[in-house]
Amino acid sequence: MASKTMKQNVFTWQGLDKRGQIVKGETNGPSIAMVKAILRRQGVNPTKVRKKTRPLFSGGTTRIKAKDISIFSRQLSTMMNSGVPLVQSFDIIGKGHANKGMQALMTSIRTDIESGSNLSDALRKHPLYFDDLFCNLVSAGEHAGILDNILDKIATYKEKTEAIKGKIKKAMFYPAAVVVVAVGITIILMVAVIPQFAQMFAGFGADLPAMTKVVIAMSNFMQKWWIVIILAMVGSAYGIMYTKKRSKPFNNFLDRTILKVPIFGSIFRKAAIARYARTLSTMFAAGVPLVEAMQSVSGAVGNVIYGNAVLKMRDEVATGTQLNVAMRQTGLFPNMVIQMTAIGEEAGSVDTMLDKVADFYEDEVDNAVDGLSSLLEPIIMVVLGGLIGGLVVAMYLPIFQMGKIVGG
Repeated sequence: MASKTMKQNVFTWQGLDKRGQIVKGETNGPSIAMVKAILRRQGVNPTKVRKKTRPLFSGGTTRIKAKDISIFSRQLSTMMNSGVPLVQSFDIIGKGHANKGMQALMTSIRTDIESGSNLSDALRKHPLYFDDLFCNLVSAGEHAGILDNILDKIATYKEKTEAIKGKIKKAMFYPAAVVVVAVGITIILMVAVIPQFAQMFAGFGADLPAMTKVVIAMSNFMQKWWIVIILAMVGSAYGIMYTKKRSKPFNNFLDRTILKVPIFGSIFRKAAIARYARTLSTMFAAGVPLVEAMQSVSGAVGNVIYGNAVLKMRDEVATGTQLNVAMRQTGLFPNMVIQMTAIGEEAGSVDTMLDKVADFYEDEVDNAVDGLSSLLEPIIMVVLGGLIGGLVVAMYLPIFQMGKIVGG
């Protein structure tokens, strides 16, 4: 148990193999002494061992993405179901992967397994890529002797969750991209185009329309402070992201607010319910006790409000309350989800019912995201047209007025 709680670091080492040749590498361990002991068991006489300052498997083109872990889960599941030994499976996956970070990760896990570690223990040494949910499911499969079946469920779960994350990103990307384009066009017009008109109007010798004066004043301000404005926008975005990661109250505020935003709030709410149902269904099917499962589910729903609700439900279930009753008391779950859960509890098939709920809400998110583009297109066209059209009209108003004066 002590080894699980000890902090794992990355050490670079150099030593001599059994043939006296110099070998180098990297190994995870809690201390230099422990790393030396590991190397000796592998037949290496270490001469230099140093702690690595930069984390293993990160940076550059070797960064491991969530999609890489999802694909790895399916590959390992397929090989285990085909009867390929665990160590050989990691060897095949590692050598066949184009990402050097994944190759190093597979090698590290394989080395731990060869040294006698369970798969779950080897995975826990890499919490950046394998969370408690993943490791708990693997551990349950190992203890029940059904690791191949559990790996198949994990692979399906990872594929489904990554798919729904992709849909959420798709829903956010389109409006975000339009806002960036709109801001970029506005800055270009204000800094490069409007000043040309302002110089031309300076020789008119006539009073300019109020709308034109306002636009020219804004242009003068942006010419002087455009760098500060851009830095402020970037800094604000970074500040929000930084604070979200480190401030629980701010995180709660953002997650609560986003659930109330028109159109997007509904998508995020359905996505949270889908992740809740999919995660709990997977853990139920793996034989993880309900109270223990809900602890992992709370961190997988992707929204602090729903995560806190799940923790509250866990406490109520621990005192004997039925799951569907605890869900109803949160006020966050639709009646259909509660009724499906109640039927599953009565029939002893909660995992099956929650699986159907997850399928339904994943389809709902998919349909909502597909319909979002067609819904936002006319709104975005009106906003962009009004913004750019307003600037153009403001610049041509003096010309129209001069035309009338000349014509008169």
